[in-house]
Amino acid sequence: MESRCRLILALDVETKEEAVALARPLVGSLGWVKLGLQLFTKHGPGIVDEFHGMGFKVFLDLKLHDIPNTVASAIKSLKGRPCSLLTLHAGGGPEMIARATEAARTSLPECRLLSVTVLTSMDQAQLAAVGIERPAEEQVRLLGRMAVAAGSHGLVCSPLELAILRTALGTGPDLVTPGIRYPDAKGDDQSRVMTPADAASAGASFIVVGRPILKATDPAAMAQRIRKEIGESR
Repeated sequence: MESRCRLILALDVETKEEAVALARPLVGSLGWVKLGLQLFTKHGPGIVDEFHGMGFKVFLDLKLHDIPNTVASAIKSLKGRPCSLLTLHAGGGPEMIARATEAARTSLPECRLLSVTVLTSMDQAQLAAVGIERPAEEQVRLLGRMAVAAGSHGLVCSPLELAILRTALGTGPDLVTPGIRYPDAKGDDQSRVMTPADAASAGASFIVVGRPILKATDPAAMAQRIRKEIGESR
């Protein structure tokens, strides 16, 4: 069965100029980029248009988390922006997700909303520090089921929870996973990691990769290697 997995380049850098310089050589060989809170805060919503204009689909990773009305209003303020994926925190609860979905239906009809379950930087000790005693896998499953039931089109999770969520939720929701590393690489700030091929096999719809591409001697060749490994390019 052909893989449904696709590669997203995470442009987690300080300036738009740096992000453009990194992404431009990959135009035509990579379909997606992730723009996060750092670039969005510094350069404003127009950065979405700029990368879309370069030929990329944009994953806007803002992890919105506030009272339902505020999150819905924030999504309405993005009306017309060409973002294809947008993140919320599942911890905001079912009403927040439902209101966000309703707002996106009219303001961003081509955008799919993703709910972040448990950040990949959090291990069991970090969860316990914020009062969550259940294992990370159980927390992810609980939040994932709630978010999809509330209207989320998909989830962001660590690769280690992909199989759990596919079993719980089936093939319908998009599952997007960062925490992609090779065995000889340091995990940096990611605690729960997996190789690209293993994540694709476990059921990822998208893998989000930053440092392994951006720090490679030949970023374009590394991106192509990963795309082949996940079955996106043959």
